[in-house]
Amino acid sequence: MSSRFETWIGNRYVRSRSSNSFVSLISAISMLGIAIAVSVLILVLSVVNGFERELQDRLLTMTSHANIEGLEGTIADWRPLSEVADANARVRASAPYVHGQALLMFDQQLSGAELRGIEPLAEDAVSGIASTLQDGDIFNLEPGRFNIVLGSELADALQVTMGDKVTVTLAEGLVTPAGVVPRTKRFVVSGIYRVGMYEYDRRLAFINIEDAQKLYRLGEQVTGVRLAVTDIFNAPEIVREVALENGEVVLVGDWTRRHVNFFRSIQITKSILFIILLLVVAVAAFNIVSTLVMVVRDKQGDIAILRTIGARPGSILRIFVTQGSVIGVIGTVAGALFGILLALNLESLVGGLESLFGIKLLAADVYFISDLPSELRIADVTLISVIALVLSLASTVYPSWLASRTAPAEALRYD
Repeated sequence: MSSRFETWIGNRYVRSRSSNSFVSLISAISMLGIAIAVSVLILVLSVVNGFERELQDRLLTMTSHANIEGLEGTIADWRPLSEVADANARVRASAPYVHGQALLMFDQQLSGAELRGIEPLAEDAVSGIASTLQDGDIFNLEPGRFNIVLGSELADALQVTMGDKVTVTLAEGLVTPAGVVPRTKRFVVSGIYRVGMYEYDRRLAFINIEDAQKLYRLGEQVTGVRLAVTDIFNAPEIVREVALENGEVVLVGDWTRRHVNFFRSIQITKSILFIILLLVVAVAAFNIVSTLVMVVRDKQGDIAILRTIGARPGSILRIFVTQGSVIGVIGTVAGALFGILLALNLESLVGGLESLFGIKLLAADVYFISDLPSELRIADVTLISVIALVLSLASTVYPSWLASRTAPAEALRYD
């Protein structure tokens, strides 16, 4: 018996015919199970990858790759430090900043917020805040004009729009004959940004660094210097290198240290989801075992006839291995293609569903990210497909071996 003959028989058992509709039905169910399991696993891992990418991009937009601060909370002579950072080949840009807490008020609305004083031009080189503005321009934060840029959620909470005047109140007060009076200053809303992370859109506002220094009475001092580096994964090493070159005792930090729990939890979640959903793929793949066992029982007469005309046990084994392999390959390929299609169009599909039913799947005040991102990685698709194929092939071994041991005389005794 040639391998071509065995392959032909195995393929005929898979294809639909009136005489073996039962065999074709259970084969189709096995294919569908593998396809669904593979596509779901690809889709879920793509969503997790998308969350990781979006979280990283948005966090780095607002927090910088690394920062250097003074031991007492401020740095008096920050310009030499900035020059040392700019001279480092692995630093793309540096920007000073002033950080503080304040209470923002407009009409009857008030909200606590973090104020960050920045130099617009230097900040634009360090972060991507300029690209997140929905209204206005980050370069409207000119010294002495006391303009302010608010997050979209913070602007909604205060019910302010462009051009409105917001009163900024500090916890530090002025001592007057009437007692301690809180320091206040009115700022004009000159921009509204949206990062897509509630933590920042609701709590962070930007003002000019010179206005911040006057507001917090820092003189020429700043809170620290933010750095943008060429390799974000080497940010800890680079920021320490800059601090040592500067020669002053300072505090250093980087994005991996500030947000390590976020990314660690994502990696753990991804690993757990992969294992759980891989079990679903395994169950679907091992469903081929029951499929082929039923086929073997149904084809006892065919097997006996093939044996009597000269087919060897190895040929019978290869026939059913071929059938199981075809089921596994078609199911895996179909599932991979469907999963890729869903992953590439997930954001559009979710947007359409939200518009159609008037719902919001990810509430901004509950989740870090209000969108449902997706990032398809070829490595994930390849790994899932290979595992599904291996499990499918492994599932064919026992039923095929069982078929090869069929005794012709016993199978044909009552026919």
